[in-house]
Amino acid sequence: MKKIMSLLVLAGFFTLVACGPSAEELAAIEQARLDSIAAVELEQARLDSIATAELEQARLDSIAADSIAKAAEAAATTTRPRGNKPATTTTSTTPTTGSTGRANQTPTSTPTTGVGGRRN
Repeated sequence: MKKIMSLLVLAGFFTLVACGPSAEELAAIEQARLDSIAAVELEQARLDSIATAELEQARLDSIAADSIAKAAEAAATTTRPRGNKPATTTTSTTPTTGSTGRANQTPTSTPTTGVGGRRN
């Protein structure tokens, strides 16, 4: 009985080994696993490329916004050079004689004020 049991266990073992995947099936499974890994790496590289492009675009947008802000600030704080004063009217005086016979100086036009309320 012991011999028959040993033979049955041994036959069952060989049956299980024979029913398993063949070398070709094992190679196909391994190739599918490698293909899957390659596809994941390709997708990760694509996502990394997109993220890098987005970061670069954000950097360029930040530089452009900073340039616009600096230009606006410079335009708001820029003063005119000293040589380019705004046009003003000059006051001319005409001598008039009063009862004393001396010439009195009276302005014929009112002076205009320039930047900051100062007279020019």
